[in-house]
Amino acid sequence: MLRLALLLAALVGLAGPAGGADEAALLTLRQAQALSVPAPTLAPPDGGHYVPQALPDDWTGPSGPGEQVRWYRLDFDPPPVPAATLLAVYLPRVCSNLEVHLNGQLLYRGGRLREPVTRNCYRSQLISLPAGLLTASGNRLDIQVVGFALPRVSGRQRAGGLSEVIVGPHPLLADRHERQVFWNVTLAQIIAATLVMVGVVMLALAWVRRAGYLFYFGVVAIGWAMLSSRVWWRDIPLAHGTLELLSCIAFVPLSVCALLFLLRYCGVANRKLDLALWSQCLLLPALLLALGPERLFTGAAICYSLLALEVFVTIGYFLAHAWRTRREEFWLLGSILGLVAVVVAIEVGIQDRVFDLPHVHVIHFAIPVLFCALAFRLVQTFAQALTTAEAARQQLEQRVHEISAEIERNFSHLAEVRVEQVAEKERKRIAADLHDDLGAKLLTIVHTSTDERISTLAREALEEMRLSVRGIAGKPVQLTDALADWRAETVSRLGDAGIEIEWQSSEPATPRTLAARSYVQTTRVLREATSNLIKHSGASRAVVQVKVDEEFQLVIRDNGRGIPLELDGRLDRGHGMASMKQRAKQMQGQCLVESGPGYGTVIRLTLPL
Repeated sequence: MLRLALLLAALVGLAGPAGGADEAALLTLRQAQALSVPAPTLAPPDGGHYVPQALPDDWTGPSGPGEQVRWYRLDFDPPPVPAATLLAVYLPRVCSNLEVHLNGQLLYRGGRLREPVTRNCYRSQLISLPAGLLTASGNRLDIQVVGFALPRVSGRQRAGGLSEVIVGPHPLLADRHERQVFWNVTLAQIIAATLVMVGVVMLALAWVRRAGYLFYFGVVAIGWAMLSSRVWWRDIPLAHGTLELLSCIAFVPLSVCALLFLLRYCGVANRKLDLALWSQCLLLPALLLALGPERLFTGAAICYSLLALEVFVTIGYFLAHAWRTRREEFWLLGSILGLVAVVVAIEVGIQDRVFDLPHVHVIHFAIPVLFCALAFRLVQTFAQALTTAEAARQQLEQRVHEISAEIERNFSHLAEVRVEQVAEKERKRIAADLHDDLGAKLLTIVHTSTDERISTLAREALEEMRLSVRGIAGKPVQLTDALADWRAETVSRLGDAGIEIEWQSSEPATPRTLAARSYVQTTRVLREATSNLIKHSGASRAVVQVKVDEEFQLVIRDNGRGIPLELDGRLDRGHGMASMKQRAKQMQGQCLVESGPGYGTVIRLTLPL
């Protein structure tokens, strides 16, 4: 946090005035004669009562119904510079717009002098002084400033006024002017574009993950970028009062979204608290409207102070929560949010006149840079969570495969030695391990994962695990129940794939049962055949026939393209055919495949009952 603070101080120092020998060539004018007039004029008034005025002059007094116009008259002798040196006038700050005359001749106009007035409050001004208009002594500089007094603006930075006036060599002042424009305007434009991209990314992640805190962060990033446009957009086609009121009002929902981002990131979702925060979007604008445009600054100060207090309290709660639950993130997030609090506190101090108006407004680039740092951390956290979930899924799949292999080995061993008591005990142990260990973890992933793909894979692994457990420790299944389960699953899968299905089955004359292991293996054979039909056959119609008498027979027939003959004349290679044949063999049955290009595929599974 200290390093970031030092970095910000260094950046501000880069935009500050040059020192050393260069200062000797500069003439700084801090005294002027001022005259207020009711409306902009084409030339400096010759009459009127000019009064002495110290510079910088901030318009903090009472205001009229519209813009104010003030003429400043400054007399100076050119600084001692080489004869060929071009002189210039440098104004670190003038708000909102200006017009400059030298010895009675118009030199420069910054834009519109009537509503909507061109807004140059964040831009320094550099005006060249033609050598032909300068005299050896007794030069007169008249500056007409059009602006709005402090009570009619929502921030001190946009109150009318004029800074000290500096006369000196053009190259020296141009360097200072370019630095200030870069830090106050150009950098704000660059950061605004960056924030828009960051906000779009956050909104996209919020849509994918269904994460509310990312949504609020995206809104804050884009909203801040839009509000910062008043820094670099000089000719916004809105009257001054309308623009100031809208800017202040827009800051309220933006602050509420920032607070909700912090609260949602902490896992706090309270309807009453949300309602109280959103109610400010009605109450605070109503306060501003009630105070009227003549007391806009007072209303804005109240709003900003209240929102700043809420930000400080929420940041404190956030950091306390991070210390308890996310200790590894505390220092990074604490540094970022701590700097946010410092920058906000400095800005409140500037508005309350605790600090003087700076030439470079740190909040315009400090807060967005901290937003970008926080966004980077959020994306990093998202990537880590995704990687962890993927690794957990792979680990669970590996564990399922290992346990399945263990089940197969144990079953073969128990079948060989015919030790039913030992086999029953071993099956119960493995089933309990699967149910208590893997089942609980898979179920947790299904209900807690925000990634739909991971949740689907976990759900499929859970169903496969339950089927395995049923085969190990399950009781014999009624054949009618098994047929109903198979029909429902097959019809659903083929129907979702757009394949017409006809199911033909005959009820057994007497109630029959199917061993749990036979039920599991038959289910897997049917699933494999259905998957092959969907993925490889290209069929539009399938028929499933089930016959039950002395033996169980299952026939799956499709009208697809058939199995290619390029497989060395064998139909048990590829598409899981060998697996189906092996499962049938384990049940003392057989699985036959009939196929050829052009007349589809027929799979016949026959099992003894």
